[in-house]
Amino acid sequence: MKMKKSLVALCLSAGLLACAPIVSFADVNIVPQNTSAAPAIPVSALQQIVWTPVAQSQTQTTQVATAGQTLNVPGISGKVVAYSVPANIGELNITLTSLGEKQRSIFAPNLLVLDQNLTPAAYFPSSYFAYKEPGAVSEDRLEGTVKLMPALGQQKLYLLVFTTPQDLQKTTTMTNAAKAYAKGVGNAVPDIADPVARHTTDGTLKLKVSTNSASSILVGPLFGSSSQASVTVGNTAAPATAYAAPAPATAYAAPAPAPAAAPAPGAKSEPVLNDTETYFNQAIKQAVAKGDVDKALKLLNEAERLGSTSARQTFISSVKGKG
Repeated sequence: MKMKKSLVALCLSAGLLACAPIVSFADVNIVPQNTSAAPAIPVSALQQIVWTPVAQSQTQTTQVATAGQTLNVPGISGKVVAYSVPANIGELNITLTSLGEKQRSIFAPNLLVLDQNLTPAAYFPSSYFAYKEPGAVSEDRLEGTVKLMPALGQQKLYLLVFTTPQDLQKTTTMTNAAKAYAKGVGNAVPDIADPVARHTTDGTLKLKVSTNSASSILVGPLFGSSSQASVTVGNTAAPATAYAAPAPATAYAAPAPAPAAAPAPGAKSEPVLNDTETYFNQAIKQAVAKGDVDKALKLLNEAERLGSTSARQTFISSVKGKG
């Protein structure tokens, strides 16, 4: 048994090293749904921000100094960068990257996720974004990926990126460029000092949005590994009036979505809508078919919470191979 555990650990370590040569590791103990550590930002201030839309499969590059916006809120230093992403296309994979400036300085990003009514739903402090070495086609960077699963009825999510006074007191040790090159070509790694980059209020950010076409669940978002608890971004029932963000000067012209219907009083006690019932049942079947019973159970719980009467039978029959 001990040998098997050692072998598994060795395989995992080798796999991680082969995928990404991370020098400093992100804080894996973060609870994203705990937004109490995030700066308290009045909704009125958030409504004054111009949110840059980022579409599916798009990568947005932003210079904080020139494209950032001023938000005078305690706990935020310098300018903020604001994005909006579609919330009606399934699970979102959001990769936020902050590029190093010639190994001398770097912007330490914090990410606040807000639902379509600008209510904070998840917070990723700068410790979540790990340092990654430069490669043949990549630079020194702080980078992290989050998986968001919006609740039903939402059209947009909002992402606010900023740095804090505490971040500005810290530094990031980067891998000396000569060392990175030697590793890349297989040469002996020279014994030279690594540069220490200071954290600043300026930098270059990249935000990449992609989707998981195989995902069809609305219980999210899910952060990190599948074993972590999920947190809902937005209410499971769409509000009567959603916040309409002001369009930027070069706004992405997306087709206007159909307005979401307001929930009737006492809607929680009513049966779930047929389309929603079908949505959950199909998602449960897909999860079981892929062997992801934990995900299927989460779907079942959410479906029954919304009033589904068929989700449990769908789950049971799927597990038995009759779904």
